[in-house]
Amino acid sequence: MLAALNDFLWGQVLVVVLVAVGLLYTVASRAVQFRYFGHMFSVLRGGLHHEKGHISSFQALVVSVAGRVGSGNIAGVAVAITLGGPGAIFWMWLIGLMGMATSFFECSLAQLFKRREPDGNYRGGPAYYLSHGVKQRWLAVIYSLLLLVTFGFGFNALQSYVVATSMKASFGVPTWMTGLAMVVLMGSIIFGGIKRIAVVAEIVVPIMAVGYFVAALAVLGLNLSEIPAMLALIVKSAFGLEPAVGGGLGVALMQGVKRGLFSNEAGLGSAPNVAAVAHVPHPANQGIVQAFSVFIDTVIMCTCTALIILLSDIYQPGAAEVSGVALTQGAMASHVGAWGAGFVSVALVMFAFSSIMYNYYLGENSLNFFSEENQLLFNVFRCCVLALILWGSLQDLVTVFGFADFTMGLLGLVNLVGLVWMFRIGMRLLRDYDSQLAAGAEPRLRPEDYSDLDIDPSAWRD
Repeated sequence: MLAALNDFLWGQVLVVVLVAVGLLYTVASRAVQFRYFGHMFSVLRGGLHHEKGHISSFQALVVSVAGRVGSGNIAGVAVAITLGGPGAIFWMWLIGLMGMATSFFECSLAQLFKRREPDGNYRGGPAYYLSHGVKQRWLAVIYSLLLLVTFGFGFNALQSYVVATSMKASFGVPTWMTGLAMVVLMGSIIFGGIKRIAVVAEIVVPIMAVGYFVAALAVLGLNLSEIPAMLALIVKSAFGLEPAVGGGLGVALMQGVKRGLFSNEAGLGSAPNVAAVAHVPHPANQGIVQAFSVFIDTVIMCTCTALIILLSDIYQPGAAEVSGVALTQGAMASHVGAWGAGFVSVALVMFAFSSIMYNYYLGENSLNFFSEENQLLFNVFRCCVLALILWGSLQDLVTVFGFADFTMGLLGLVNLVGLVWMFRIGMRLLRDYDSQLAAGAEPRLRPEDYSDLDIDPSAWRD
């Protein structure tokens, strides 16, 4: 029953709605993700500046990358190729490029409606723009509950299971030992709040992403002459021009869209929770940075994994004997030797570990929407998360994963309702940014220009 609900929600409803919203914002914004692609790097350089007592734009980026870049880039790509053929990667690219526009607007709106807390930190995200932008608190309450259940609890247990089973398969480490080690490490991080999470992510995520990227480049360098043919294969297969190596146009499209959405999370409302805490001069600055994180995830990281698989002799069109992370591990090993499989396992562990930090913060943010000052409640939540990490390392999480997928799908629908509802506000914010940039000024939000909206002026007093 749960599998049938997930197939309907993800295969029929969310795919259509997410693509429609991505197209809407891409067309209406005159393809903001492409217009400002070069500008992303200058915004990112400015985001390296760390304002004392605040989370920088770059720190918010790496925390969100920690969540986006994960098992979907290693195992998800392999599943897409196994079921949909190489053409599925083309549709992953397309959904990622459209998702950049969706992410730009959801993260910009999260910035606009963020709230300053007594300690000077910020809080924001879909729950806040649904409450203050859409002015439908009941939607915000539903969203926060779904966020808490999905990311705060369900996906943390799942990631713990992924780490523990990977360590056991590759290095023979007992699952309980891995679970206990994660509890100790995560406990020392999450009790420090978002600032400590951001500091750790600022170190771990670049090492994680760059390490995997460098290994992928080494593989691609060994097969440089074959890359153009593989890229051509991906494009041809996407349109059914290479039927022998895929499941047909329909299957390739469905797998590419579905796995792309799973991988980059654009439109699901998870990244805006982190984007809102950054200290930036204009909301669109963080929107631009977060659009770039979707590009990193889907276009760069997923393409690296896809080429590693397609350039190997492990992948056989139409054969499903090896799939998921085992396919990626086997492909890497075929290129660089036996150590390649172990390297993929280590990368997967780091990806999952960073995702747990990200998932925890999403749960904390949803709890904060209901109670801002009850530290006992937050400490109880932290202890529950640590208990679930240990529990997850010892379980078979098929049912938990299915339930979390279902609640995440509902989470996305609630967020997308809010994004469509605030279409005019999002476009107004973009026009403000465009006009200031065209005038040669550094765009800054002037709270008085938005006095008709329920924003927190104190969050923009700097």
